[in-house]
Amino acid sequence: MDGIKVLLLDIEGTTSSIKFVHDAMFPYVVSHVRSFLEKHWHEAECQEDVQELRKLAQQDKEEGVEGVVSIPDKADDEETDEETVRDSVASNVLWQMSSDRKSTALKQLQGHMWREAFSQGILKGHVYDDVVPVLQWWRANGGAIYIYSSGSVEAQKLLYGHSVQGNLLELLNGHFDTHIGVKLEAESYKKNCCKYYL
Repeated sequence: MDGIKVLLLDIEGTTSSIKFVHDAMFPYVVSHVRSFLEKHWHEAECQEDVQELRKLAQQDKEEGVEGVVSIPDKADDEETDEETVRDSVASNVLWQMSSDRKSTALKQLQGHMWREAFSQGILKGHVYDDVVPVLQWWRANGGAIYIYSSGSVEAQKLLYGHSVQGNLLELLNGHFDTHIGVKLEAESYKKNCCKYYL
């Protein structure tokens, strides 16, 4: 292995088809976000997701981001009903997705929606046929494998844990997402991945 000890892999176009993410995972969110919010609205996890999306929307508004969809807070306006707030959350999610944003708040809600879909067998993660033998060989020869994707760590684990080739999590040492920084920034690798794992 010529001194290389760690593989740091992306998902889209690396271990899995970009088409699966864009033609299966994203459309699932688009078509189910409203019903998901209605079903889970009163659960603490869902409200945490909503709060993070609201904070981001407020920040976007303050920074003058074009097209931002605000999310009202029922606590600040008694005349704002629950359905209006849910609709604004769904609209904000769809706006972010149409703008191809990679915000942590968006990825968090998407991850929770995908968890439900994967656990129910509605979605199964695509993995290229030649990926598993390579991962197995790498681990058998003492190498470590980490995933770094803009998708949340939870979403990553769902894709590999419920893949078309079975549960692949035992082949992976760990996962990174945008909590450690944006993938396009070198500092994300220098100060985070490399510091703790390489």
